[in-house]
Amino acid sequence: MTDLILDQDGYLKDLTHWSPEVARILARQQNIELSEAHWEIIGCLQDFYHQYEHAPSQRPFVKHIANTLGKEKGNSIYLMQLFPESPAKVAALIAGLPRPTHCF
Repeated sequence: MTDLILDQDGYLKDLTHWSPEVARILARQQNIELSEAHWEIIGCLQDFYHQYEHAPSQRPFVKHIANTLGKEKGNSIYLMQLFPESPAKVAALIAGLPRPTHCF
């Protein structure tokens, strides 16, 4: 799948086009090779989106991961190692979600 339609920030324009293959492509564009740890966070983020109908900004993202997977994974340092620069934005992009509001 090479014809991904992305917005100006690199997020999928049509969220229904997301698949694990698309996630791998988007991750490679961010210089990230997806591991089991990444997929665990992506799954939690997608669950959040389906429940609340928006991608969380950084603080709610970290809190949701802590509540779902535990404090050892729900902290900024761990998430920054997986999704450098801005974990909420990068994880949302790879998860096929819209850009989180209130994220620079």
